[in-house]
Amino acid sequence: MAWSSVIEISLGVRQTDPCLIKTVPSPFLFAVYLDDLSKTCSLTSDCSIILYADDILLLSLSVTRLEQLLHACECELSWLDMSINFGKSCCLRIGPRCDILAAGVNSLSGQSLPWVNEMQYLGVYIVRSKSVKCLLDACKRVFYRAANSIFGKIWRTASEEVVLQLISTKCMPILLYRLEAFSLYNYQLK
Repeated sequence: MAWSSVIEISLGVRQTDPCLIKTVPSPFLFAVYLDDLSKTCSLTSDCSIILYADDILLLSLSVTRLEQLLHACECELSWLDMSINFGKSCCLRIGPRCDILAAGVNSLSGQSLPWVNEMQYLGVYIVRSKSVKCLLDACKRVFYRAANSIFGKIWRTASEEVVLQLISTKCMPILLYRLEAFSLYNYQLK
């Protein structure tokens, strides 16, 4: 066995670029590497683990089971020489008891995960409520930024049809990206 010299990596692929996820092997390797972690709750129906790229989402019907699932994940990740970034981790309550104060969820190291009113997962803001709801404000801001960019560059020189086609093909996917997983309400669709 021998050690190589240190190599500085100055270039990389942006983590959240949806166009490159299909061509970059790291999300696939992450899924393969953490396959055993996803099997942690395959025997029970009261919890789930969602793995995508390098994001892990733990779902549970009870706070107690959520803490047990967190501990199982910590043990598995520790065995793989990985750890959870508790600075970026939080808990969100969805369901009929969403307004009731829940007990704290603590890691094996004693760190307490905060309960929040909204969280971001894969670019979508999910909010605490009686049913699964998402906020579209961030998506709309990015949509308007892209549309304004198009208007700023070609507004006076292009026909109305060209502008509408560009908005439809370039801006609408930005607005709707990742929202297929949610049931949107009529007021959100408008």
